[in-house]
Amino acid sequence: MKKIFLSIALLSLAASCNDYLDIKQEGYTEASEFFKTQEDAMQATNAIYSFLRSWENSAFPYQFVFGVPADDVVKGSNPGDASFINVYDNFTYTVSDEGVRGYWIGQWQAVNSCNQVITNVPKIEMDSALRTRLVAEAKMLRAYIYFNLVRIYGGVPIFDGLQSNYKIPRNSVEEVYNFIISDLTSAAEILPQTYPASELGRVTKGAALGLLSKVYLYKKDWKKAYDTSNQVMAMGYDLDPDFNHVFRPSGEFGKESVFEVNCDCMPPFKGSQYAEVQGVRDQFGWGFFTPSSALESAFEPGDIRKELTILRNGETTPEGDLIAMGDANSVTTYNQKVYVPKALNKSACGYGSIQNIRILRFAEILLINAEAANELGNTAAAVTNLDRVRTRAKLAGTTASTQGTLRTAIWNERRVELAMEGDRFVDLVRTGQAATVLASYGFKVGKNEVFPIPFDAITESAGVFTQNPGY
Repeated sequence: MKKIFLSIALLSLAASCNDYLDIKQEGYTEASEFFKTQEDAMQATNAIYSFLRSWENSAFPYQFVFGVPADDVVKGSNPGDASFINVYDNFTYTVSDEGVRGYWIGQWQAVNSCNQVITNVPKIEMDSALRTRLVAEAKMLRAYIYFNLVRIYGGVPIFDGLQSNYKIPRNSVEEVYNFIISDLTSAAEILPQTYPASELGRVTKGAALGLLSKVYLYKKDWKKAYDTSNQVMAMGYDLDPDFNHVFRPSGEFGKESVFEVNCDCMPPFKGSQYAEVQGVRDQFGWGFFTPSSALESAFEPGDIRKELTILRNGETTPEGDLIAMGDANSVTTYNQKVYVPKALNKSACGYGSIQNIRILRFAEILLINAEAANELGNTAAAVTNLDRVRTRAKLAGTTASTQGTLRTAIWNERRVELAMEGDRFVDLVRTGQAATVLASYGFKVGKNEVFPIPFDAITESAGVFTQNPGY
């Protein structure tokens, strides 16, 4: 049972890198009047976790930048519904687009929440071990937020603690990655490997090291990606033998879960809209961000993940729900990974609000290890861990044997294993495939690898921010 109920933030999130966020929010308490007790420290830290399941971080703005720009996700719903989303599919969004702006604002509010904890919690008279752990949690979560920022916008300002001046230049991509690595390394030294059932959803040592291995993968630091993922592989994680079970409520926080957002629904905190915006249109949800025909074609014959990733109108799920959408003009396939059986929905919140968000699974750790091993020339290790993922999918072992063919096989395996989980677009950019794969969608080399800095952020920086090339 999920018991960590994330509190509404009781501190001001006003301090940010943009003046338009420096607005006192009604119902919030200023940090100077807060951070007095151990309970304040817990609530402030829980506010960061609450952000992870927020609209900005898990619903439309998130999908606009991590989902739709890839070839595996289409807008979904019916053609006339929210047609403004199409600009993310054809790379015609601008510096003034609300999605670009909304994701940016949300991430900086979350960075500030992390910095409030990192700066203020050490001053509180409270249990010293808990105090140290909460700061480590905030650093781990700040690293995750910065990892998203640097992959979407490129170099961004580094705010290490609360600032008197938020109008500072953007740091380089390398500097941001080094900052992320520092936070994750520091957090991993302190965070526990497990928590009691009452605290499931809090970040662990495995989550910090797992994310660190992924950061090294993006930096192409193959040796560190290999070594760090090996550390995670030795910590007791394993693949769930049932791929469908991984994504159902009964599979939450299972042995495959490395970093997972707890989205339980308990009034007045509600749940997440992550599943609702993607749910079957006019049956379970809104019907957006759905699988493309290109994704369907990417699965090999016999791969069980295809039908467990793509939910089709007219099918009956393994849990017994007949899929019968109510909009005849809608797309007819949906993301099955976010499906919540009707019998498990909670009426107090919207459809699928209890669906946890899987940020990092052990299957990805195996694929990180395989990719890094292959780049280091360790073919045996690469094949072994690639095939562990393939075996769960009921596929034969890979036939790839050279470094080049194995590289392509691992990239393809990431695509089908992590389909609809927000990795495809940034993977295409990371691996240099975007220029070819996304050319027909309108992707322009030297521009669309990152998104623009929002227009009002540039304006309000008083000339300190530079815009990304091409915007």
